[in-house]
Amino acid sequence: MSKQTYDVIVAGGGPSGIAAAVASARVGARTLLVERYGFLGGAGTAMMVNPWMSYHSAGTGQVQLIFGVLQELIDRMTAMGMYGHPKQRTAFDPEALKVAAEQLCREAGVELLYHSFLGDALMNEDGSRIEAVRFANKAGLVDFQASMYVDTTGDADLAALAGAIVEKGRAVDSLSQPMTLNFRMANVDTDRVPTRQEITDLYLAAKHRGELDCPRENVLWFWANQPGVIHFNTTRIIRKDATDPWELTEAEIEGRRQVQQLVKFLKAEVAGFEDSYLQTTAPQIGVRESRRVIGEYLLTAEELLAACKFEDVIARGAYPVDIHNPDGAGTVLQYLPDGEWYDIPFRTLVPKKIENLLIGGRPISATHEAHSAIRVQPIAMAIGQAAGTAAAICAKEGVLPREVDVRAVQTALTEQGAVLGLEPAGPEVEASSY
Repeated sequence: MSKQTYDVIVAGGGPSGIAAAVASARVGARTLLVERYGFLGGAGTAMMVNPWMSYHSAGTGQVQLIFGVLQELIDRMTAMGMYGHPKQRTAFDPEALKVAAEQLCREAGVELLYHSFLGDALMNEDGSRIEAVRFANKAGLVDFQASMYVDTTGDADLAALAGAIVEKGRAVDSLSQPMTLNFRMANVDTDRVPTRQEITDLYLAAKHRGELDCPRENVLWFWANQPGVIHFNTTRIIRKDATDPWELTEAEIEGRRQVQQLVKFLKAEVAGFEDSYLQTTAPQIGVRESRRVIGEYLLTAEELLAACKFEDVIARGAYPVDIHNPDGAGTVLQYLPDGEWYDIPFRTLVPKKIENLLIGGRPISATHEAHSAIRVQPIAMAIGQAAGTAAAICAKEGVLPREVDVRAVQTALTEQGAVLGLEPAGPEVEASSY
């Protein structure tokens, strides 16, 4: 197997991977982005998680916190007429996200490789450095080498294969937040759709009659940006490990079973859905939580809720602590003070034990509770942009992430449009529980 060599290899083409690869290439690193599907977008396309959760400060008078690659994608989808809805400002068309993401990557000089599944990390003798990554694709087993690697798989697959220290789920029993198979109903008479609470009341009555078997305590739905289409994030698949292929298979099957029950319920019980039909289910089940990598700093929910600021800030967010019960019904929501936000420090991206790896997106070093806040796509994208920027600087300067000048990373992020200080207020958006 011949080994192709790059400066930076980004594993996983979801929101954080898109941002990491674009940032790395713009800093001047020869960058490869490898994705298991035939398109980019991850949570926003393959998992069909929609809309984007708030990228603004908490409460009223919201101030936009995240710009950079996120804003570029918003601008491109807006120009395509595929971003936003009068009642759902951050709704987007998954097909538009695929195209906009590819455009950004290609224009930045990112080399893309699709249909390639991460299979192994080849390590040096003492297990401290990744020497190559192995993928399985139509050509067989293919190895690639780089100076730096960025894990944007969402599940910390590369970090785990490399032997990094990882945790799963909550401390008491290692159970992760439940998975959800998203689906969309089309041909809905949207003028007659009841309120969320009215639909939930009907749902709970149907559950009481034994007609629905879904652990979620309410019906969560959003306006899609296509006429007559409603997006549902309502299925709840509990006690499954998204990193176990057998359990992941069971979760997919259970998700489709719940969808069929919900479709029958909506058509029979809810005004406006009488002539509707199931337009689509997501290509894969939505995963809120799986592995988390233990890094040089462990971020806690207490720090987020106290709106802590850090000198090595590389991203910001204000999405609340949002824990869907790993064992059944119930959702815990804890919000930041009005107008506040939290910083995410660079040290949470640097895993212990592995020298030439950075973590992008939701698996950074955080507790189960803190992870529930920083897992959403806009924040994952900001973290990914920081990871890609730092990886490129490390590769070009021949330094390790623990040695890199964080101020140089912050400067490069700012030059790419990221904002680590305060910006003029942007539009308020709904911060609903995913």
